[in-house]
Amino acid sequence: MSKIVVYVHGKGGNAGESEHFRTFFPECEVTGFDYHSETPWAAKTEFPEYFGKLSEQFDSVILIANSIGAYLSMCSLSGELIEQAYFISPIVDMEQLILDMLDWSENTECDLLRRKKIPTEFGETLSWDYLNYVRENPVNWQVPTKIIYGAKDYMTSLDTMTGFAGRTGAELTVMPEGEHWFHTSEQMQFLDRWIKGEIREN
Repeated sequence: MSKIVVYVHGKGGNAGESEHFRTFFPECEVTGFDYHSETPWAAKTEFPEYFGKLSEQFDSVILIANSIGAYLSMCSLSGELIEQAYFISPIVDMEQLILDMLDWSENTECDLLRRKKIPTEFGETLSWDYLNYVRENPVNWQVPTKIIYGAKDYMTSLDTMTGFAGRTGAELTVMPEGEHWFHTSEQMQFLDRWIKGEIREN
């Protein structure tokens, strides 16, 4: 049975990060998806096209997705294309995140409605169209999924992540000292043990 593992990076990442996961799937081809979409509506075209071709070439497609890459994947892919998913610090409630970022930037939803787009000091441009799209197109994810989440993740609260895992039946593993970006030696060792199945749901 032919299998491929596809890594979908987060913001600021790249497809080359897939190399880190190659040793964990010795019987599979491992590749990174160098996508261009910056919105969920763009991903709805780009992602199914890419993964659809892979599903024709391989018997099984396994997804590893990080942060916004996980959100875009959930907005655009289904169980018909993905057999199993591993999510690293996924964005699971984009509406709440946008509202939080409005608050961080000392703006309101009314400000966003009036201005349509608001650049922020932390590098994100908030968009009224994006917020509306998110509200009108809720995520409906039904792929068997394992999630790793850092308890110090400032992007998503533990309650939000736990609620998402409960609704979707995902297996949630929490690293008490983990952050949104898994990057320290300790965090990467924890992530590696998780993806190898040595650390389970907690």
